[in-house]
Amino acid sequence: MIWYPYEQMKTMKSPYKIVDAEGVYLYTEDKKLIDSVSSWWSVIHGYKHPELNGAIESQLEKFAHVMLGGLTHEPVQRLSDKLQSLLPGDLDHCFFSDSGSVAVEVALKMALQYYMNRDETRRTMVLALEHAYHGDTFKTMEVGDDEDYHFVLKAYGESKNVIHIPTEIEALEKAFAEYHDRLNCFIVEPLLQGAGGMRMYDVSFLKRARELCDRYGVLLIFDEVATGFGRTGNRFVADLVLPDILVLGKALTGGYIGHAVTVANHKVYEGFYDDNPSHALMHGPTFMGNALACSVALKSIEVFEEQDYMSNIRRIEEITRREMDGFSDPRIKEVRIMGACVCIEVYNSDTIKGYQQFAYDRGVFSRPFLNYMYAMVPYVIKEDELVKVLTTMKEWFQ
Repeated sequence: MIWYPYEQMKTMKSPYKIVDAEGVYLYTEDKKLIDSVSSWWSVIHGYKHPELNGAIESQLEKFAHVMLGGLTHEPVQRLSDKLQSLLPGDLDHCFFSDSGSVAVEVALKMALQYYMNRDETRRTMVLALEHAYHGDTFKTMEVGDDEDYHFVLKAYGESKNVIHIPTEIEALEKAFAEYHDRLNCFIVEPLLQGAGGMRMYDVSFLKRARELCDRYGVLLIFDEVATGFGRTGNRFVADLVLPDILVLGKALTGGYIGHAVTVANHKVYEGFYDDNPSHALMHGPTFMGNALACSVALKSIEVFEEQDYMSNIRRIEEITRREMDGFSDPRIKEVRIMGACVCIEVYNSDTIKGYQQFAYDRGVFSRPFLNYMYAMVPYVIKEDELVKVLTTMKEWFQ
């Protein structure tokens, strides 16, 4: 029996069974559905993309996977080199893992051990955001801030090692003034907080965070698992403000295979590069650097660049703003748009109860949650397909 995610198994309704997928479409036995959420924001090229398929098939003829412990291979070397050239600044050192949550765990572990290696043993605290979501493993839950996902942590009581603040510069400055000598890092989902409600904030907050991290010697971590590869309308938010550690996942492989990477700058890497064996990063996911994942990630990045996806994303945002212009309803708290993301936040979650089936009946797969109806479409979506997604969202309120 399958145990499904984020569901009370006793009361859940039957999931839609997918028998095929191609382009932006999912197919059940009797329905053709536009996937408006890109399989949790990862399938940026759509499904059954011939070049991505080919990359996996070509690598599969050689081998599917070998461990990185004492071994290496060309796809992981090439992907590491590509990310080094692709990413801004000196984000050059790639530690691969098998999911975004694990990659965030690695980033948090790096930040803590960086200071432990320097005998700065007071720096055990993490600064994070309110409404943060960084994954469902234990440390990522601790730095997260959403009881709808992480209420199980109440069993341990309030964390003494994590401080949460709103995305307000005054709160940011106050936190640094009070805790700066005990902080090892400040972790954020930059500009767009995903599972916490598609909350959007201004880049000025990140710029001030960078200044304060520099002043007080605190590492800045960007969790771009969801925002990386264009979702906010920026290639990476790291292009605007440079973090010390960057985490990528989801769209890294075009949604084909679970894979992620934690990328450190020179300062962080050199904090581990030592004759002392105890200063090594003792972490090693079994499937890190998986050859199939690396091969499809390389092809995904190639397609992203060669087909000028940033223009596609600008087009998606323009169409979305046009279609949502003037749209309102007394039940709606706010309509938010950033890059290839649109969110309708309602005052009461009952307002959107039943929307998933409503959308399904009209040929759109959607997965609203809590008070949020949203779309994060594949970047290859055509205008009429995008308009259909947005029209379906608006029709629900009519």
